Amino acid sequence: MSQTIGILGGMGPEATAHMFNLIIKYTKAGTDQEHIPIIVFDNPKIPDRTAAILHGGPSPLPALVESAKLLEKAGADLIVMPCHTAHYFYDEIIPHLHIPFLHLQRETLRYVEQRPGNLKRFGLIATTGAIKMGLFQAIFSESKKGLEIIAPGLEDQEIMMTAMYGEKGIKRGYKQEPRELLLKVIAHLKEQGAEAIIAGCSETPLVLKESEFQLPVIDPVIITAKAAILKAGYKLK
Repeated sequence: MSQTIGILGGMGPEATAHMFNLIIKYTKAGTDQEHIPIIVFDNPKIPDRTAAILHGGPSPLPALVESAKLLEKAGADLIVMPCHTAHYFYDEIIPHLHIPFLHLQRETLRYVEQRPGNLKRFGLIATTGAIKMGLFQAIFSESKKGLEIIAPGLEDQEIMMTAMYGEKGIKRGYKQEPRELLLKVIAHLKEQGAEAIIAGCSETPLVLKESEFQLPVIDPVIITAKAAILKAGYKLK
């Protein structure tokens, strides 16, 4: 039976639109009627996740729970949330729901374990909150395939956060300046032995192109969009 996908968004709005577009892009459909019903709640008022985790800022949890419950009430049969750092609160959100909630990092691990090839070392581009809380590290450590996450050093992580939150960062709608900063970080991850890059911040794929740094890119948002399509009972294009 076909189902309706709910997108818990707003973190940030452009990443939300990206997830919506990816579901459309990868759904096998020849007419409007063959596409998946999608309910999007783009709630940009959710407090900043990194600020809450690292600096005692307002907790986003109440808004995340409220947003998820709203999607369920509106008719969503499953939920995706295109914000990695917000998954720090995942285990506290799901007890309030009666529908499946796909997990970005777990879907990424499942994809990596099934992916052809023998990639073992993954450079991680993510917010400081996601890295310090070990969102990817903890889940990848569960694998029996000896997978390793390589996080940026302190200086490179500051560069990453500038690319996201700086005056000319992705959050402010810029593309070229953040791309140049992120390419520096990726070059250093490659020097440390990274065999692929995980785009562990949902907005980094908006400015990065795989061809620019000659490493495979693992994009959890694409992976989870495809998983949601299949979970909803549709076929991939």
